[in-house]
Amino acid sequence: MPRAKPPPPPSTPDEIEQQFYEALQRADIEALMAVWSDDDEVVCVHPGGPRVVGAAAIRAAFEAIFANGAIAARPEKVRRLQTMNCAVHSVLERIEIPTDEGPQTAWVVATNVYVKSGAGWAMAAHHASPGSPREVQDIVEAASTLH
Repeated sequence: MPRAKPPPPPSTPDEIEQQFYEALQRADIEALMAVWSDDDEVVCVHPGGPRVVGAAAIRAAFEAIFANGAIAARPEKVRRLQTMNCAVHSVLERIEIPTDEGPQTAWVVATNVYVKSGAGWAMAAHHASPGSPREVQDIVEAASTLH
């Protein structure tokens, strides 16, 4: 039986970002780690957490998070800055948290950094900080202001 051809490398930072959030929503550690660059200096900061450097440490951090289940994180607002080989996305994440009173919404402000190599685009950094519903209003108001 012939081996399946591997999928083509992601052609845009948006594709990597979509794969990242889908992996979070499924608690799929293999898919999540597949979006990261092979660089030794990849970095991740979770809200209120320390800086985690390197693929092994990032994997361990997400495995600990996934032990509590998937993360219902969805990017709500994305601001993009891109050059030939680097892209920075400022993302407002909507996190749905199940509670006894029903689902609650939390907001996280994240910065995702992507780098391009011969293998395609990959995540080099994910830095997330606690946010609030105010960020949504600020972004909506800023988007409607013309200068």
